[in-house]
Parts: sequence; structure tokens; C-alpha cells
Amino acid sequence: MTRFASRLTRQPRAFDPVPGAEISTEFADMGPELAALLGATAGCSPYLRGLMRKEAAWLREALCTAPETAVAAQLAQLTEVPLDGLSDALRVAKRRVALLSGLADLGGVWPLLTVTQALTDLADCAVTVAMRALVAEEIRRGKLPGAVPDDVATAGGMVTLAMGKMGAGELNYSSDIDLICLFDETRYPGAEQEARAAFIRVTRKMAAMLSDLTAEGYVFRTDLRLRPDASVTPVCLSMAAAEAYYESVGRTWERAAYIKARPCGGDLLAGARFLRTLTPFIWRKHLDFAAIQDAHDMRLRIRDHRGLHGPLVVEGHNMKLGMGGIREIEFFTQTRQLIAGGRDPDLRGRTTLGGLNALAQKGWVPPDVAQELTALYTAHREVEHRLQMVGDAQTHEIPGSPEGVARIAAFCGQDEGAFRTGLLDRLARVDVLTDGFFAPGQVEAAPEMDPATRQIVEGWQHYPALRSDRAQTIFRRLRPQLLKQLTRAAHQDEALRAFDGFLAGLPTGVQIFSLFEANPTLVELIIDIAGTSPQLALYLSRHAGVLDAVIGGSFWAPWPGLGALVAELSAQLDAVGDYEKKLDTARRWKKEWHFRIGVHHLRGLIDAFEAGKSYADLAEAIIKALWPVVCHEFQRRHGPPPGRGAVLMGMGSLGASRLNAGSDLDLIVIYDPMEVEQSDGTKPLATRPYFARLTQAMVTALTAQMPEGRLYEVDMRLRPSGRQGPVATSLQSFCSYQETEAWTWEHLALTRARVLAGDASLGADVEAFRRTLLQAKGQGATVRTDVAAMRERLQAAKPANGSWEAKNGPGRLMDIELCAQMACLIAGSPARGVERQIAAGAAAGVSQSDQSALLSAYRVLWQLQCGARLLSDGTIDLEAIGEGGRAFLLRETGQTNAQDLSAHLDAVTALAEAVIAAQVKGAE
Repeated sequence: MTRFASRLTRQPRAFDPVPGAEISTEFADMGPELAALLGATAGCSPYLRGLMRKEAAWLREALCTAPETAVAAQLAQLTEVPLDGLSDALRVAKRRVALLSGLADLGGVWPLLTVTQALTDLADCAVTVAMRALVAEEIRRGKLPGAVPDDVATAGGMVTLAMGKMGAGELNYSSDIDLICLFDETRYPGAEQEARAAFIRVTRKMAAMLSDLTAEGYVFRTDLRLRPDASVTPVCLSMAAAEAYYESVGRTWERAAYIKARPCGGDLLAGARFLRTLTPFIWRKHLDFAAIQDAHDMRLRIRDHRGLHGPLVVEGHNMKLGMGGIREIEFFTQTRQLIAGGRDPDLRGRTTLGGLNALAQKGWVPPDVAQELTALYTAHREVEHRLQMVGDAQTHEIPGSPEGVARIAAFCGQDEGAFRTGLLDRLARVDVLTDGFFAPGQVEAAPEMDPATRQIVEGWQHYPALRSDRAQTIFRRLRPQLLKQLTRAAHQDEALRAFDGFLAGLPTGVQIFSLFEANPTLVELIIDIAGTSPQLALYLSRHAGVLDAVIGGSFWAPWPGLGALVAELSAQLDAVGDYEKKLDTARRWKKEWHFRIGVHHLRGLIDAFEAGKSYADLAEAIIKALWPVVCHEFQRRHGPPPGRGAVLMGMGSLGASRLNAGSDLDLIVIYDPMEVEQSDGTKPLATRPYFARLTQAMVTALTAQMPEGRLYEVDMRLRPSGRQGPVATSLQSFCSYQETEAWTWEHLALTRARVLAGDASLGADVEAFRRTLLQAKGQGATVRTDVAAMRERLQAAKPANGSWEAKNGPGRLMDIELCAQMACLIAGSPARGVERQIAAGAAAGVSQSDQSALLSAYRVLWQLQCGARLLSDGTIDLEAIGEGGRAFLLRETGQTNAQDLSAHLDAVTALAEAVIAAQVKGAE
């Protein structure tokens, strides 16, 4: 690092030339550049002029080296000072660091953030050395139960949290410091009260050591009032008590304050643990747009309290709290962090400018706005510093006299006119960029309503979501926009009824109404969904958190693919410690992606086949990411799995990689103990019960009803011997059963089996066996007759239900899939998907024309089935799904009206039925 003088880039103008000239003369030996800087500074700041004379010898030495080196050396000296000399030593260090950092700021040697970090480093050091010295004294006097001298390094379990600007490394020139003092009560079992008394003494003495004004000055004005319920709690309290407070009554302003919180002295590891416990309090798991209104109300309360309303003028303007001031930029940044930081840890930075940059990178703030606010924030902070440097006053107000304004202008190196114009322009610009984000818009006039509509709308006031005054206030602003969007819906009456159902199903309203108000495009999406799929709208009312994904990420981007999904979910699960919280994380993640697929399908961004593959990718990603989590949790008690472990196989539609919105999962588990008889753990299990219980743990992980719902229903009836067989099957038993006992229908099911997760070598062996078995069993003489019998039973048990039935009945999906599996088995093909299995059927005598007939029917039936499951979880009722639902299904199937679709279905299923009947009967 280079010397101070060689890094000068600017300097003030001396407002008082005479004292400025005196200082220039006194320091003429330092060279013309430094003498000019010191003189100009002294001509603007009586405070710094006094420090130059008081610390002249030290200053000369410091200016001959790099300022970083001088500050570091000054702080290092404090660690060796005994308690009886610490108070004076801290005040000397404060004078010197304040002088040098002020000159580095004024001379352009350091940018703003380096200046604020140097001041913060001084505060951190002061807190640390004071705590250690005072705790050491408590230990020496025997007042801290059980503590020994080695505990001084961690202050005996006490930690000080730096809040506000100190926590962010952004202290201004004459900042006070906001501290919260806590202690780790777990270090003092049975002696918590005695320990608390000692730590209260330490806190009070530390605050006095830093704050009291002595002959040597003061270090930092210290404020302890940010602690929980400061009016009634002691100055130092246990971490358990603090955590209980925030969990029960913590407020939005306290959440915002903890964005910048940082352990700065004492037991730093305990402090970090405490902050981690507050993560759910600070960072809500859903996008928290209600924080906007909270921040706006807080801004107005501050302005009311300080009397800061009124026209924008230079004289007397508060650079921190006034219109367009520093606090506006900080609130703008912190509020957005609170909104989105729960979902994205990258947005949890402590610093204002770092937060702005992260928000811009993640799309929450336009990059040009973030860049402009960064420049405005920097300029505001530099003016703030100069206001405080004049007399070391904790002030943020521009002087009320023209002379005072002229002094600050000179201190900023400008003439008075340019300073006034530039300052007003910057303040106005900050107000323009930030105020629209906070201030609620004017309530629009609602459109005219017919009596039926009015009756429905008037009923909204009685719904649970509108119980609170706050929810009603937000909804009053929102309602006209909602009603206007409803009048534009393609099917107004249906959309209104579906939206009414959505609103009735909401348990609370503040968060989602705030979300809608801040993101008007979401209202359009909700109305669109309500007009097409009331079923999806009802789902949204119960799982409104999925709407976060629409604005909190790349919701409209192309499908990322299986690999990206597995990586994303695995990363989220790894970030959560508790097992049950991992399961809830997976549920929340699944709901968002599941919703996304449905919306893309409804809006025509993907077709039924892309949707089917996406639903299957989603299920497979969950199984791949969750299986290691379940195994790890199980192994903690029962040890690693014997032998090669197990694999999960997807059967049916999951194995064929094509699901719909309402699909359950067909799974079987195969394990290979390699002759190992039991596990090796604290609670070992014999091999068979080990894998049976592991399988049940995985099924529970998928199916258990938790706060975030369940993942999937699971069906394991396709395992060997069905319900009578064990839930997990050894590789040897599986192979033996398939070769000697399995029925034809079980071999048919195996045509679509696919290993999804587990040991790779075991999975390869299972797949190799599957292929060999299919080639052998397809040659059996009874395959076609077995399929014919099976087909008869299916059609008797599940006949078609209406002309728009897609799944059950002759020539429909189950019938075609059964024929495709039969053809695949006879051909000995490893193909799993219906299309590939039908193509493989050429080797089993399925002609090209028959293949075309089957595929034509299959395609339209899948389009109908996949779309129908998005609209209803039961049989499609043409009247119940409404015009919007019918229009969606007609678009999906390429038909113009319901009659055409019915006729087309009749034609293609009749052809398919004829082909299937001939194939099952076989060549005469």
C-alpha cells in the first residue's frame, strides 16, 4: 500500500481562510499537497483542526505511511492495554482513527465504504477489548460462576451484536453504536441468574467506558435500546429469552434491524448460532409483500415524529430521515430484502449497497435504478460525513443558515450554488425512485356491477381472509382492479364464481393481497386460472405460497430438465438441518413446480406431452433428491445398509416418464444384502426388516401429511406377490419370483419398470435382468390369452364413463397401454414409453396401419386425459367444467366444438378397439 500523499485525488475549500492558513503553515514540512489538504480541512472543521494540533506528532508519522497500516497499528495496541488504562487508550485511538479516516475521506484517499469500514473496525475493537477486560475482572472477583481465565477469550459466553450501520460496516463519521448484549445461558446450568447479574454489570460498565465524556473525550455514544422490549428488560439477557421474544412478538422493524445484525465482540460462535435460530423470524419462507406497508407506515411515523413533512429546501433538511434521504434508500433496499430474502439467501447481505447490487442481479430492482441509487447513496453519505466532521456532532441536518450551508458546500469542495442545486436534485431523484414503491396507490373507481355480481362481491366482506382491518384496507385498494380484470375474462360469470371460491378458501388475506397489490400481473393470472380451471383456483386458495414462484424466479422460462431439478432440490434440502423441515421443504418446492407446469399447460406454453414429461421429471427429481436424505436419517439409528443397499424402481406411468397433474406413484424397492445378515449401527436390524423399514420410511416421506401437505400418494401393489409380499424384495427373491412365479400381468408391468434412485451397480443389474426376462417371457404361449382375460376383467370393472372418458373402456388409454405392453413383451423389447412400445410391436405382428390407428387414438386420449386432470380430479362433466374448461380441452385436442370432439373420440377409439381385439386374439 502506498503512502497517503501519493493517493490524494481531491480536497475541500477552506471556508475560514485564516485558521486554514495557520494549519497549512504548521504542517508545511509535510509537503504542499498534505499541507493544502490539512489547511483546507481546518478551514471547514474546528473539530478536525483541534485534533490536528492535539495529535500533531502522531499525525505526521501516520501520514508518512499508508493509512491502512496506521489504523491497524493503532487498533493492535489496544489489545495489550490493562483495564485501568483502557478508557483513556480507547479515547486516544478514537481521536486518531477519526482524524485519519476523515482526512482519507476528504482527500479521496479512501472511497466511502473503506471510510465506514475503518470506523466500524474501531468500534468492533473497542467493544471487544472492553468486554474482555471487564469479563476478566468479573472472573478474577469470582462473580462469574465456574468461569476460568481461559474463558476471557469468549467473554465467558457473552456476545455483543452490532446492529444498524455498525453491523453492516457502514458507521458514519459521528455515529452512535447500536448494540444488543446477550449471553449463552447453556454455559451456566443452575447458575443462570448469577451469571446474568455479572453480564449486566459488564454491559453497563462497557457502555459507560465507551460513552462517558472524560478529559480525553469519548469513544462512541452507545445505545442499548434495540434489545427485546427494552423498557422492561435488563441490558443483557439470555439468548433463550431473546429468541422467545422474537418468536412471539417480534415486529417488522425488528426483522429489518436484524438484516444488519452481526456478532462483533465476545463469543462470536454463540452469536452466530443465535442469529441462525432467528432465520425463520427475519426471513419468511414466502414472499413477504406486507413488509412494504409496514415500511411505509414506519417512514410516515418517523416523519411525523420529527416534523419532517413540508417542502423540500436545503436549509434544515435532514439528510438521513427527510424526503429523499439516506433512510429512504435503506428502507427501499431492506424492504425488498425482507420480501424475497426468505426464498433466496443471496439477498440477505448486511450492507445497503451490497443488498442493492444483489437485488439487481436477481431481477428485483432494475440494474439502472440500483446503479443510480448507489451513486445517490454515496453522495448523501459523503454530505452526512461533512456535516458531522464540522463539530463531531451526531447530526444529519443541513445548517439552517446560508452561512452554514456555504461552509458545507466548501467542505464538499464546491461553490454554494452548485452544491444547493446538486443536493436538491439528488434528494428529489431519490424520492422519485423510492416513494412510488412504498406509497399505496389511489383507490380506483369500481366498474358497474349487475345485481348478481354485486351480491357475490358484497359477500366477500364476510370471508376469513377479510377479518382484519389491515386486510380490508389493502383489499379496498385492490378490489376495483380485480373487478375490472373479471369483466375482461373470456367467461365472466364462471371466472367470478371461481374467484369467489378462491377468495372464500383463503385462511388469511394480508400477505396475498399485498402480493397482488405489488404485482398487478398476478391478478390477471389468477383471473385467467379462475376462468379456465376452478379446480386450480381452489388449489391456489389453499396453497397461495406457490404464487411466490411466479415473481420470485424464472417462472416463465423453459423447462430446466431433470438434472437441474435434482440439483436445485438437493441444494435446498442440504441447506436445512432438521429432517422434518427437509420434508416440508421438499413439499413446498414440489408445489411451486407442480403449479408452474399446470399454468404453462393452461396457457398453451407446453402441450400435453411436454406436461406429462414435466410431471414425471418432477416426481423423479423428488425421489432422487429425497432418497439419500431418508437413507441418511435411517442410518443414524440403524447403520449403513447391508450389502449394496437398495434401488427404487418406478413402475407404470412413472417408469414410462409420463404423468398427469393428479398421478400417484407406483414404486417397488429391490435390495441386495450380499449375504450380510444385519446392519451395523447403534440399533442394528436384520437385513429384511432393515430394508422393509427403510422402504416404509421413504413411503412416509412421500405421503405423510405435514404443514406443507403431502408429496404424492404411493402405490406399491406392483411388487412381487402384491399386498401379500414384503414391501422390499431382495434381488435374489425378485429374480426368482419373476422367473418362476410371476403372472403375465406382472411381466407386462415390468415392461415399464425403471430404476430411479439407489446404488448404481445394483440398478444396472436389475435393468439387465429386466431385459433378459422380457426376452424370455415374451415367447410364452399364453401371453395373448392372458392379456385377453385381463382385458375382459378391466373392462368389466372399469367401463367407460361418458363419451369424453379418456382412460377406461375399449380402445381408450388403459386398453391401448395394455396392448402396447403386450406387443413389447412379445417382441422382447426394453422400450418403456407407449409410442416406442407400439413401434416395437412390429416384431410382434403389429402392422404399420395398426400402429397408426393406436397412436392416433392414444395421442388425442392423452391430450384429453392430461388436460382433464388439470380441470378436475374426477370424471369430466361437460357442464361442470364450464366454457373456459371446454375451450381449453378443445384447444388441446385440436377440435372446434364439443360435438366434433365426441365424434372424433368415437372414431379413433373404435379403430383402436378393433386393432387391440385383433392383436389380443392373435393370428388365426
